[in-house]
Amino acid sequence: MRLSSTLTPAVLSLLVPGSLALSVNLQSRATTCNGSPDLCNRSYGNITFVGAHDSYAVGINNLAANQDYNVTQQLTDGIRLLQVQAHNLSSDIQLCHTSCDLLNGGTLDNYLSQVKTWMDGNPNDVVTMLIVNSDNLDPSLFDQVYKSAGVDTLSYNPPAASMPATGWPTLGTLIDAGTRLVTFLSTTANFAEVPYLIDEFSNVFETPFDVTTTFDCSVNRTSGDPTTQMFLINHFLDQVILGFAAPFVEEANATNAVSGSNSLGEQVQLCVSDYNRSPNFMLVDFYEYGNGSVFQVAASANGVSYNPTTPIATPIPQGSQTSSASGSAGTVSTTSTSIGFALSVIIGAMSIS
Repeated sequence: MRLSSTLTPAVLSLLVPGSLALSVNLQSRATTCNGSPDLCNRSYGNITFVGAHDSYAVGINNLAANQDYNVTQQLTDGIRLLQVQAHNLSSDIQLCHTSCDLLNGGTLDNYLSQVKTWMDGNPNDVVTMLIVNSDNLDPSLFDQVYKSAGVDTLSYNPPAASMPATGWPTLGTLIDAGTRLVTFLSTTANFAEVPYLIDEFSNVFETPFDVTTTFDCSVNRTSGDPTTQMFLINHFLDQVILGFAAPFVEEANATNAVSGSNSLGEQVQLCVSDYNRSPNFMLVDFYEYGNGSVFQVAASANGVSYNPTTPIATPIPQGSQTSSASGSAGTVSTTSTSIGFALSVIIGAMSIS
């Protein structure tokens, strides 16, 4: 009898009774996971993912922008952790950088709809969302948006509110189950109320952020045990302008590099030295600077080859007045705001405070 590879273990146990059923080698149906066959049988907690810091904060000539390309392009190029800041504005959950007057990336509903569209077209990829709950909104409000965007059914429900890094399922398991979206919430997570909105700091610790000098691997934020948790490195370099920490775009090639002083590769190696394991998440600004170097660092950490089949998007020079930018997947919309306007907003906010 020929058995279909799509049959579930439960069905196979009925079709192949007795000792024969015990000898059936049940493998994950997913043969390529997040771009590599070598990752399918690896635990989610034992993989390094590249993340886009403030992934919604897309723009040119705006001091509050952290990315050149929208979320669709980010995912197409290889970003697998999407970090956002959620704010309550006009009864909507808006994605804003510190202040919605400084940079408003639109609604969470619209953002998640774009993520859903991309994930529907890429069924062998696991994506992580990290929501910074800036206004401490109740998880039920996020649940409503997830359901509206249709991503609640894609979301992974863990068996417990917190798990060690070694307790997570494999990528193949997540893909086969169709629960390919893992979401962490920075505050107010309630496992009993909305289990798929996972408390970040009982599962993940973070290194220092808003770094303006040298990156390190010290524990900056956690509510759990750093020796067993997954961990995230904040690897985006800022410069201080009028008291505002703004992305240091001019240093992005060096910051995102595979090697060199204060590079992403150097911080990863430092963390391996400190903890005897690679970081699970690497949060970066302007990921495309370095011509794919951030993805090369991740591939090296994961022990897989970095052989992109298509080039990633290219950096957009600051000072450009164009309202759109062309990436490897076509034209990507951006938000163009003058530096003068951004500075005026900062000065105004400082005068109010």
